[in-house]
Amino acid sequence: METINSPANARLRALVRLRRRRDRDAAGVTLVDGVEETSLALRSGARMREAYWCPDLDDGRAAPLLDALSERGVPLVQLSRVAFEKVAYREGPDGMLAVLEAPGAPLSSFDPASPEFLLLAEHVEKPGNLGAILRTADAAGVDGVIAADPVTDWGNPNVVRGSKGAVFSVPVVSAGSEETLDWLRARSIALVAATPDTDVLHTDADLTGPIAIAVGAEKEGLSPQMLDDADIRVRIPMVGHVDSLNVATSAAILLYEAVRQRARRHD
Repeated sequence: METINSPANARLRALVRLRRRRDRDAAGVTLVDGVEETSLALRSGARMREAYWCPDLDDGRAAPLLDALSERGVPLVQLSRVAFEKVAYREGPDGMLAVLEAPGAPLSSFDPASPEFLLLAEHVEKPGNLGAILRTADAAGVDGVIAADPVTDWGNPNVVRGSKGAVFSVPVVSAGSEETLDWLRARSIALVAATPDTDVLHTDADLTGPIAIAVGAEKEGLSPQMLDDADIRVRIPMVGHVDSLNVATSAAILLYEAVRQRARRHD
């Protein structure tokens, strides 16, 4: 196993540059920081280029992952503590960092046999919110997540971190809003738009058929185009003084209402 001790190593400087989107896009890769996140990515079939491990930061949880990396022939480099802390982007790193092929694909390449349960995130700006949305999407068993007019890339390290690696376990694609709407119409998938400007509560709408639940940007919500084309508009009741919910929270509430209804349909 190769060992790197110096934080000034050129290879490590290249890793640090992958925090910038233009460098990730140019290389077609992203960074995954953490044993749990790397393990999920590996189990989900993500293509791993190389991994970096620091025994001084490893509390023993990395052993099964190290075995799996070895079995798959993933190049592994051992780093000193000071070198690893140079490349890690999370606070309190646990000694595992990996370089993987970037997740995400154009919507035009996404053609599941029967997409019945989708989440659409339009113009969501904050990587942490997008990551949290992906964790919920994975738990709810959605068929895919579409980023419409995306602001951040799926390979943003904070998306990967916020998703706990779920960005590799859930099919994720991107497209413009108009292309997304055309894609949904062509497949007879009902668009369910979250908005405060409707009398229909999310619990009163029928969410049992082929649907795409749409949530919008943190400040502005869904675009007028998306709202105009929606088949169903729903709102989450608000009884306090705050007039809006975090977009990841809204997505979780709507997805799990759909999960509840769909489970009852099959009972």
